[in-house]
Amino acid sequence: MKKRHCPLPLALTVLMLVGLLLGACNGASPRVTEPGPTAASSDTSLVVTDTQGRRIEFDAPPQRIVVAGKSSLTIIDALYLFPEAGQRLAGTVIGRQDPGDFLRFVDPSFQQKTVLAVDAGPEQIAPLKPDVVIMRSFMAEKLGRPLEQLDIPVVYVDLETPQQYLRDIGTLGQLFANEERAAEIEAYYRGRMADVEAGLQGLSEEGRPRTLIVQYSDQGGDLALSVPSAAWLQTMETELAGGTPVWKEAAQAGGWTVVNLEQIAAWNPAKVIVVSYKGDSAEAAGRLRQAPEWQALDAAQQGEIYGFGGDIFSWDQPDPRWILGLTWLAKTLHPERFADLDVIEAASQFYNEMYGLDEATFQEQIVPHLRGDF
Repeated sequence: MKKRHCPLPLALTVLMLVGLLLGACNGASPRVTEPGPTAASSDTSLVVTDTQGRRIEFDAPPQRIVVAGKSSLTIIDALYLFPEAGQRLAGTVIGRQDPGDFLRFVDPSFQQKTVLAVDAGPEQIAPLKPDVVIMRSFMAEKLGRPLEQLDIPVVYVDLETPQQYLRDIGTLGQLFANEERAAEIEAYYRGRMADVEAGLQGLSEEGRPRTLIVQYSDQGGDLALSVPSAAWLQTMETELAGGTPVWKEAAQAGGWTVVNLEQIAAWNPAKVIVVSYKGDSAEAAGRLRQAPEWQALDAAQQGEIYGFGGDIFSWDQPDPRWILGLTWLAKTLHPERFADLDVIEAASQFYNEMYGLDEATFQEQIVPHLRGDF
């Protein structure tokens, strides 16, 4: 599997032993070629090109994969789109959302995987003897580079926008040496996106409802409302689903931006879509529909406040379920154009084609967790 460099002697008096030391090594480490016009590939069994354009070369497909750093849910759920993931995932991070809440239906051994802290550093990761570590690209300087200095290969992914998602699925296909499965996944996503695009054909700018996606949080009894970054998936989902994101200009910075009712009233959206990561978004949307201070809004007066669809996890996130989020959002914004679309049936198809869950498992394990307004 992955080969490591043996330490070179530091003293000039033992330079004669270098050849013997190198002979004791297992072989050459995975070779990383930085992006550039002169990048060339050596004769190798497997080459992976990550989101930074780096070419990581392996002697064979990595058998011990570790997921590290923040936003691990997006990576882990994407890995499990490939049938090899269960056997090859050696360790992972569990953040605020536990992928095991879902993946136990796909891989009963998931709960036995080694769990790392979100802030785990090289000293915690190296003992797992990973053949490769996968992380989001924003973790490169803090975690990726120190791991590479230990001769541990790192593959970076973004998994944020639809375009990045399809590209990174290709990277994972290379990593698993299963590019055929990567092509199947890409075809599925492109097909569902094409269905939405076809349903919106001929839609005018005036026909795109002014839409607000807002995260609802009432932790500690204090209500907080925030909007996603203009560069995030939620904004792109709104546009792809045929809406106009009213918050876009006010959310150019990264992260969620807290907004108040005065700002929301100034936007006066025609439709409000409520995200809640700590509870049922439909219940949160119902509270806003009933709130006296919201009654002046057009969306409240017309009954156009909805909880974002989801199941174990919300469908608005850059998780494989984002395609369900796009499907749900398109029907919610344009019910007349998608009158024949059954979102729950689409979800059943998704779990079957992407994770291999049969209809009985879907009905027993996923349907009871459905949340949001359907």
